Amino acid sequence: MTGAEYGIQPALIPHGKPILVTGLHGQLAQALAAQGGPRIRLAGRPELDFDHPATLATTVARVAPAAIINAAAWTHVDLAESEPAAATRANRDAPHTLARLCAERGIPLLHISTDYVFDGLKGTPYTESDPTSPRCVYGRTKAEGEEAVLRTHAQSIVLRTAWVYSAHSKNFVRSILNAGQQQPQLRVVDDQRGNPTSADDLAWTILRILCQIEHTGWQERYAGLVHACGTGDASWYELAVQTFKAAARHGLTAPDIVPIATKDWPTAAPRPADTRLNTGRLHQTFGLTLPHWQGSLHNTVHQILSTSPQKEAQN
Repeated sequence: MTGAEYGIQPALIPHGKPILVTGLHGQLAQALAAQGGPRIRLAGRPELDFDHPATLATTVARVAPAAIINAAAWTHVDLAESEPAAATRANRDAPHTLARLCAERGIPLLHISTDYVFDGLKGTPYTESDPTSPRCVYGRTKAEGEEAVLRTHAQSIVLRTAWVYSAHSKNFVRSILNAGQQQPQLRVVDDQRGNPTSADDLAWTILRILCQIEHTGWQERYAGLVHACGTGDASWYELAVQTFKAAARHGLTAPDIVPIATKDWPTAAPRPADTRLNTGRLHQTFGLTLPHWQGSLHNTVHQILSTSPQKEAQN
């Protein structure tokens, strides 16, 4: 099925030089490839390996892209606490290298970052002008990566997003569906809030930004931090409840979902309590707003379950 069948219009980026996307098997990279057409060139290990910096320069030289989208990162939030060097290489050092390579070629870099650069204590949605204050190694290395990119290349856009889910790869929606088919009761944290974001919606937004850059040429007002996430917010518990409401259309019986506090689900990395993002700059600069997360969630659950509920949810 195409993105258009789920209410996502193909980005239809004009013909031209390739667009290099890192993070070969990630959900965002796959969504970009599905919507972006033949110009999208995915790259990942072993061809492009953030632990081996020379592969970055080799890949960029071979592809000779018109732009780079860095959708790769160390996203193992808890493991980063015990492996900070590896997280730093992926989340700070490699983006810095990509920014330098883009600067040398005079091409735009769109770098994907996270709401975890904030501590979650503000109480209202974060804007791009709010100072970062990460609580965990993952958030710290992502914040350092943002700074390195913006310091190194003037034609950089850092897109902060949050709680990304899709019909592919590992994410909360797929995991909770799988768990719900195996366990009669699920305990889900209800005191962390954020903006659930469809990878399909995020990919479409990124491609539209690239279309605008190619149409107008690079403009200084494009540069810097931009928040890009689904409209509306939720807790993990609310996201789980809505996931099973969508799944009920496919005959799945929801488990008993019990709301719990963060303290009742200890993790190696501390999680921020409220990382809602203000997306006003995305609309003001590019005229874009992502759809509400609930509608996009139903589309995603439909993609996961429409063919084979058991097979798709467990893959």
